[in-house]
Amino acid sequence: MQENTEKKMNVDQAILRMAGVFVLVSLGLGYFWTDWFYLLTAFVGLNMLQASVTGFCPAVKVFRLLGIPYGSAFGGK
Repeated sequence: MQENTEKKMNVDQAILRMAGVFVLVSLGLGYFWTDWFYLLTAFVGLNMLQASVTGFCPAVKVFRLLGIPYGSAFGGK
């Protein structure tokens, strides 16, 4: 009998994945479409910086509403 070894994603991993996707997509759009998309890259970077200082990230609230468990960075024990 196989045991369930599937590791569930936590909020920390979800935030990092979302930020990575936003940065890569905005860089691609900025390169191929218009330079204005680089502002999205700057916004993501500023949001990550303020979250590291304050410990608050608005996306955590959204992921928690979706049922993703806390990790160690954002309120996890």
